[in-house]
This record gives sequence, C-alpha cells and structure tokens, in this order.
Amino acid sequence: MAIDPNFDQNREVVDEHEGHDVWGPVEEPEKLGIHGTHVAVDFDICDADGVCIEDCPVDVFEWVETPGHPTSERKADPANETQCIDCMLCVDVCPVDAIDVDSTRA
Repeated sequence: MAIDPNFDQNREVVDEHEGHDVWGPVEEPEKLGIHGTHVAVDFDICDADGVCIEDCPVDVFEWVETPGHPTSERKADPANETQCIDCMLCVDVCPVDAIDVDSTRA
C-alpha cells in the first residue's frame, strides 16, 4: 500500500513535529500518521530502508526513533522539507512508496 497522494484532503493535521505537520490519525506507537506536507512520509508504511536519506541531494530527511512501531523502530523524517528541490529521487527510490512530494502542498 502506497502513501495516499490526497492525504491533505482526506486527513487532518493533528500535531506538529520538528517544524512540520503530522496528519492523523495517530495512535502511538502503532499508528504514527503522515509527517510533512510538501515532502510527506507515511510513517506507518516507512520500513527504514534509508535509501531516501542516502540519495537526497539536499538532506531533507533525518532519522527519528519510533520505538514500538510494528513496521520499524525508526523512520525517515522530512525534518528539512523546506530544503526540497523537487528532484523526486526519494519518491523514485522508496521501496514501499511511503513518500510523496508535491510543491503545491506547502
């Protein structure tokens, strides 16, 4: 299952984390929602492969610990989403389609 590209229409902002929105629902530690808006990562899909962190030319992502989450205990957090240059590398390399980038959602 891939990230919902219309999450900004289908979900509500329920929190803020490291300067970006968190789109719910959130029920920690099992359900963590979507982090970010311009660069969005579905934390419930992210399996911590890390290729997005390795390949991003402007260091949008940082590791964040998510103890107790059933998919993985760390996630690629778009902590620096304002630096995104819309190259789409992260979207292309994510093996589980957990990332969506859309410059109209800012």
